[in-house]
Amino acid sequence: MPEPLDTPSPARRAKASAGPSAPVAVAVDLGSSTAGVWATGRGIVSGPSGGGPVRRGRVADVAACADLLAGLVRRYPQPLSGADMVVACRPVLSTETDEALMRRVLDSAFAPRRIMFIDTVRAAAIGSGAATGMLLIADVGTRITETALLDHGRVVAARRADIGTGDLGDHLTAGLLADVVARHVTDLAATAGDGVSRARERGLLLIGDGALHPELPEALTVTVGLNVRRAADPCTAALQGAGLAATSALRHPALQ
Repeated sequence: MPEPLDTPSPARRAKASAGPSAPVAVAVDLGSSTAGVWATGRGIVSGPSGGGPVRRGRVADVAACADLLAGLVRRYPQPLSGADMVVACRPVLSTETDEALMRRVLDSAFAPRRIMFIDTVRAAAIGSGAATGMLLIADVGTRITETALLDHGRVVAARRADIGTGDLGDHLTAGLLADVVARHVTDLAATAGDGVSRARERGLLLIGDGALHPELPEALTVTVGLNVRRAADPCTAALQGAGLAATSALRHPALQ
């Protein structure tokens, strides 16, 4: 049975009993196939999120997602009983409903003082050290694909499709997935043509599961007509960037 609404969550009870401690920043990347947590002084823990708690980048089961994150946190040698600041990655074009569900997950898992959201593509640019200037970035995940134009780390325009590497099979090839990104780039050029023109000089930064696919990077190069470069750590770049954002936000005087 769910706990009564006026009963503190396990994370909040643990935090209250632990007494004062150094401020803790946490970052979360909750994907359709993999979930990851970064915490101050502890680094990254990750594991599979299969089974349906996250579907196409959206929380489908709040309790299961909270349990998943709590299980990851228990893997830290140094206990993490709560968080002062949590920054969570979100797909571009997320709705208020999407964010409300994620807030419930984060509050249950971490009992944080503050919660902030960051677009996954923006977090990945930060984590890849590519946030300066104009940037075209494609996040090809297991179940969603996002392509965005960033200006010094700020999302200028973005496109999203509910399709990813997990959908590749007999009827969907890497070439067809590359076509999705190519259409996104064409749409972005129609929306922010000058910015896309400038970003083309840097090529396309590829993150997510797609960066590790044996055929997709080459298919993207041919189809999109841009030099495609993989992020150094394509599957953790967003989590690392969110961790940097969480640390920065925690230090900001207005958030103390």
